[in-house]
Amino acid sequence: MEYRNLGQSGLKVSAVGLGCNNFGMFMDQQQTNAVVNAALDQGVTLFDTADIYGGQGKSEIFLGRALGKKRNQAIIATKFGNPMGDGPYNTGASRRYIMQAVEASLKRLKTDYIDLYQIHTPDPQTPIDETLRALDDLIRDGKVRYIGCSNFNGWQLVEAHWISQTSGLDCFVSAQNRYSLLSREIELSLTPAAEKYGVGILPFFPLESGLLTGKYRSDKPPKKGTRWHAWKERGALADAFWSDDRFEQVNNLQTVSESYGHSLLELAFGWLLDQPFVSSVIAGATKPNQIKGNVKAAEFRPSQEEKLEIEKITKPSPVGGMPGR
Repeated sequence: MEYRNLGQSGLKVSAVGLGCNNFGMFMDQQQTNAVVNAALDQGVTLFDTADIYGGQGKSEIFLGRALGKKRNQAIIATKFGNPMGDGPYNTGASRRYIMQAVEASLKRLKTDYIDLYQIHTPDPQTPIDETLRALDDLIRDGKVRYIGCSNFNGWQLVEAHWISQTSGLDCFVSAQNRYSLLSREIELSLTPAAEKYGVGILPFFPLESGLLTGKYRSDKPPKKGTRWHAWKERGALADAFWSDDRFEQVNNLQTVSESYGHSLLELAFGWLLDQPFVSSVIAGATKPNQIKGNVKAAEFRPSQEEKLEIEKITKPSPVGGMPGR
């Protein structure tokens, strides 16, 4: 396993991170334990969750139980800000809510500190300096080690960095956004800002929820029991991934990867980890063997010739994609 600094901070994270949004939703405690143990055995140290994952904190609860006495082997990243209940006092990035949310997450995770505490989405109702000052206090109190943001765009990251720098506050060391071979919109503004200010990018949906594994086809509905099938049954979330244009791109990428003698999965991981601003690629897994496959795939890096062919197939676009999760 390769380990990288998270941005310009001193925090080391595994190049492959485990996304924990399936815990408590598609996975029970026993399945969670198996996947977490497999991840640790493979050298994965970054476990990314959020208070809303699994519904009402279940992902954090399952992760805390699964880690148990192995807590010191893990880098726990969690998030706050999305609604955890009805009314105005169970959401957002105000000082009041942050102090409430962090205590709840610490309890669910069965830990006395969080390695990386991230604002899940921008809060237009709260001045960003209030949020940053509250997060800085958590670092000073020892409840949080580092702070990051998620679903921010370029100007929001720059504004946050400027306020932190000029006010003597801790800065965001990471930015977690949707980023993959098929979703490259963040290259238009976020990644240049991240490179300028030393912020590490943590891509989520790097495999486009399985689309970049090559196991789905446009002419066949998703198999019963798969995550996409469940999404189709519950609503339109799968529509953000499932389209003729995307399948055409996948087919073209599959052709390129096969011509260079490797898998589409390797291309999806290797291309992301070849980007200088990417610190770790966060991918979910529901089975231990998926962890092994992801770690193995992450060892690959595309050649310059292959990258040129990729650019002909997929490139940044200001239109399309899903806002985040």
